[in-house]
Amino acid sequence: MTRVDMTDPRGAAVEVRGGALRFGERTLWSGLDLDVAPGEFLAVLGPNGSGKTSLLRVLLGLQPLSAGTVTVAGRPPGRGNDRVGYVLQQRAMDDGLTLRGRDLVGLGLDGHSWGFGLRGLRRRGRLIDSAIEAVGATDYADSPVGRLSGGEQQRLRVAQALIGEPAVLLCDEPLASLDLTHQRIVAGLIDERRRATNTAVLFVTHEINPILSAVDRVLYLVDGQFRIGPPDEVMTSETLSELYRSRVEVLRVGGQIHVAGAQSALCEDEVHH
Repeated sequence: MTRVDMTDPRGAAVEVRGGALRFGERTLWSGLDLDVAPGEFLAVLGPNGSGKTSLLRVLLGLQPLSAGTVTVAGRPPGRGNDRVGYVLQQRAMDDGLTLRGRDLVGLGLDGHSWGFGLRGLRRRGRLIDSAIEAVGATDYADSPVGRLSGGEQQRLRVAQALIGEPAVLLCDEPLASLDLTHQRIVAGLIDERRRATNTAVLFVTHEINPILSAVDRVLYLVDGQFRIGPPDEVMTSETLSELYRSRVEVLRVGGQIHVAGAQSALCEDEVHH
């Protein structure tokens, strides 16, 4: 296993020591030592069932570790940690849903203390407007979210996650079900925000290519094992073959990474010859 020491004078945004997660006799991963620095973009890859989303659940305080310790933005994970933002997978909303876009974004302020009176309401409104403008969603902010496209809805979800100015942003398959154009837009919004505010990003995905230019390191999980490092070190035929215990070919074509192999659940689309 690889241990990575991302020493930072401001402290790690995410710190896991000896982390293990087990369900019954099945071990998803163990011995995980991970430091994610402020402003770092970490892609979390691996096949279905490898524990990618479970890692985010641990960081959100929804799933306890079986062993080890974890802190997020300097605190134990949990609902009281308002320095964590969360962008979930795009899912179509009922077209009859009347909730407005700005109301969806405003839900990201729940749990924050604004006091009472007009001044608090005005400040809340300014924060919502600013978050909506930052993701380019002003034109449809007052539309019912059920009538918006998947890409428009996902922009609003990003705004919702970022409105509280989180130190750590957790993203669970936020590009799924989006076309290539909207994948690039949503990925670009997240990358732009983390660069501007030094927000650490943990980005769970099955497809690294839309975010490849933003990724600092990759955490690859498979069959109870993991590797951590820059994409050029982790996304190689040698490393993935070792993890899968089967021959895997990693092809780099036109600045993109493609994975081909016997396994049907690799993080990338298979390339057939």
